[in-house]
Amino acid sequence: MSKVNILAIANHPEILETIVRLINQQDAWNGIPAGSIAEAEEALRLNSIDLVLLGVGVDEETGERIVSLCQSIDPRIACLRHFGGGSGLLYSEIRHALAGG
Repeated sequence: MSKVNILAIANHPEILETIVRLINQQDAWNGIPAGSIAEAEEALRLNSIDLVLLGVGVDEETGERIVSLCQSIDPRIACLRHFGGGSGLLYSEIRHALAGG
């Protein structure tokens, strides 16, 4: 069974590192980090992404641009805004988004 690829985008390196580490603690998930819109666009083009996690520092305009890009690449890519709140909330939000919620 292949892993679920989750692209995490955040402008704060320490927070991005923490989010990706938490994602990668789940056996079925593979976290891919992006610290900028350019890195996010490249990751979306080079990987089969299942979920995009818009994290800290991603403003509304950038978020809309990423969502639009995801829709043009593959409309099945789920996009989720994550504002923090701990690993339990993160895992719950990801599971909910992957289930189509």
